[in-house]
Amino acid sequence: MISAFQKNWSLISMIAVIAIAGIGGYYVIRLKQGPYRSADFVSVQYSWGLGDTLVNSYNSATGHYQYLSNKDSLVTNKFKLRSNNMIYLHSKANELDLWTLPDVIANRGADLKSKRVLRYEMVFNYVNKTKKIVFMSDYDENPQIAQTASALQKLVESTIAEAEDRYTNH
Repeated sequence: MISAFQKNWSLISMIAVIAIAGIGGYYVIRLKQGPYRSADFVSVQYSWGLGDTLVNSYNSATGHYQYLSNKDSLVTNKFKLRSNNMIYLHSKANELDLWTLPDVIANRGADLKSKRVLRYEMVFNYVNKTKKIVFMSDYDENPQIAQTASALQKLVESTIAEAEDRYTNH
């Protein structure tokens, strides 16, 4: 009789462990996907520069892209990101925990409109939510946040550069 109880207890324990692992795995995957679906990702806006006016910018909703060239002349283009670019941005931004990053990533007391420090502004627009991040390139108070913000900035920049390359080669 004890043997039957032990067998049933072992079976119940094994089922419980598998169920807990399955449910836990599901929630870990859901957390990595972020709170929003890629289908809800509408657009990204990206601006960078020095001072109070960020002349360099890209808006994926309109396709408007402008930047100052090496000769200080304003270059403008118009191109849109493809849907696979948008899905990639959404996916990678969630891997970098976009929604846990602070809205302003700058050293305490930093002048956000400094003419000496490069500033990046990234706006991720979803159907029901927007996440705006201001990232000062000299930020050094939390290395993990600085590394994540820098990776996010480089991700957006490289995605835009790839799309511009595709546009200019046609």
